[in-house]
Amino acid sequence: MSTVEVPVLIVGGGGSGLAASVFLSGHGVDHLLVERRDDTSRLPKAHYLNQRTMEIFRQYGLADDVTEPAASPEQFGKVRWQTTLTGDGPLDGRVIHEMDGFGGGGLREAYEAAGPVLPAKLPQLRLEPVLRRHAEERNPGRVRFGHELISLTEDENGGSVTAEIRSTENGETTTVHAQYVIAADAGRTVGPALGIRMEGLPALFDATTAYFSADLSPWWTEGSVITWFLNPYRADLSSALIEMGPTWGKHCEEWGLHLPLAGIDRDDDEAVTGRIREVLGLPELELTLHEVTSWTVEAVLAERYRHGRAFLVGDAAHRQPPAVGLGLNSGIQDAHNLAWKLAAVLSGRAGEGLLDTYEAERRPVGQYNLGWAMSAAAHHQVVIDAAVGLGPHVPPERRTPVFFSYFSPTPVGAAQRARAAEIFATHRGECQALDVETGFAYEQGAVVPDGSHPPARSPLGDVYRPTTRPGHLLPHAWVERDGRRVSTHDLVGSATGFTLITGADGAAWADAAAMAAEKLSVPVTAVRIGARGEGAEYADADGVWQRLRGTDGAGAVLVRPDQHVAWRVTGAATDPAQALTEVLSLVLGHGAP
Repeated sequence: MSTVEVPVLIVGGGGSGLAASVFLSGHGVDHLLVERRDDTSRLPKAHYLNQRTMEIFRQYGLADDVTEPAASPEQFGKVRWQTTLTGDGPLDGRVIHEMDGFGGGGLREAYEAAGPVLPAKLPQLRLEPVLRRHAEERNPGRVRFGHELISLTEDENGGSVTAEIRSTENGETTTVHAQYVIAADAGRTVGPALGIRMEGLPALFDATTAYFSADLSPWWTEGSVITWFLNPYRADLSSALIEMGPTWGKHCEEWGLHLPLAGIDRDDDEAVTGRIREVLGLPELELTLHEVTSWTVEAVLAERYRHGRAFLVGDAAHRQPPAVGLGLNSGIQDAHNLAWKLAAVLSGRAGEGLLDTYEAERRPVGQYNLGWAMSAAAHHQVVIDAAVGLGPHVPPERRTPVFFSYFSPTPVGAAQRARAAEIFATHRGECQALDVETGFAYEQGAVVPDGSHPPARSPLGDVYRPTTRPGHLLPHAWVERDGRRVSTHDLVGSATGFTLITGADGAAWADAAAMAAEKLSVPVTAVRIGARGEGAEYADADGVWQRLRGTDGAGAVLVRPDQHVAWRVTGAATDPAQALTEVLSLVLGHGAP
């Protein structure tokens, strides 16, 4: 038996755990990651990476390697409903409705204004190897797959934890002494061992997904993130088809099909393959069935995100329906919030109280996202089917006539389609939820409120209103220096330092930043952004920053390492150094200096 001492132990090597490893390495924190599986995910699973997640990847030098194999919004930026994939009948292969989603089509301008990078589509099967490679390169020898946690105890003095790790290959055990633990294990081990309850609805409904390879190019219409089939003949053949790459578009090789298997043994490959062919309307289709997974859709939230020296992230902290694609994205954002705080405390730059702000900030976001995903899933199950005239009140024998009426070139058909289009538009709460993805804010935690009210949020989550109000994400704006164009997000590095953004008249804040940094031993970088010709370090390229900054030219915005605003002052301060020092002390959990 060997013994390892490390500041942070990460349990779990899925998307959230591997991301946490990359982020900790970016902050210079030594850590060990253990994962019970021998390799990364063998299933595509989550496949949408929202804009905020891609911004985080960009901050840590991951975005290019994620974007290269991923589909772009041009390739997945629609949601489509159609009757069947193909067939010879008059109702086969008919598009019922389609709309822009996830930054594609007419949404692109709004998404480009919201951030320096767009969303991407990359299933976990292909994302996790990218994350693993970066995690291993940045933390050599400390990312160990094929190793499982078998026990976890907190030492009597509460100053550390002891974990027993066993190799799944040879059974050898290692004792790990760590100051902190990140549970990224989907709730399998750490949470239950600590007695943390998952609150909510643990069994909403059961779902089945078949993963297979096939050439669908003669019949596939490319461009959708998901295509829902509302079968005009049989309700039990309605399903949803998703491209899983690695090629995107008509020549996609691998697919995920959410389908009902009532009356079919999921372990019978021949029967499942027959149902896939039946759903797709291709009785002679050659396909290779890779996996059939039955899974329970949950809506649960951990009663607490922190227990002593353990922190829960990702599915260990929250599990919700896949609608809106918030699961994996929220988990990566959990890790992003936690990493800089652990780094600040471990380096001695922050007090232990900073770590309490992880739960104070992320649990409300997890709760909000869970509720939003629940609402979107329920809406889709009930309202969207009803939009075309289906529903529990429609007997099976009326199903096909309803579709004939929907597509009929008559005033009644036109009215039916027009009513349906208005109902389909409400789906934007799921596929155009930019504000849900990006507009979340931390009302309590490592922030110093300025007494202002948050901007009104769109009821359907589709309108994002950037603001420098404390707790919110730093607004994106393009700025220029020496002919180089960068985002305001680029002014916040991946290390543990803070960024103080001021205007052309804020020269005093640069001295204040230096004095506060020296007193508290915390890196603070001061940058000035002004209009062209004002002599500031950065020129506001398009005038966007001047509109969004929420201050005058002598004010300042303090930004945390995770790109969220910690504090702002709208104008000049009497004693900038004292004001900034006091604020940093509060944010870092030191109290008043």
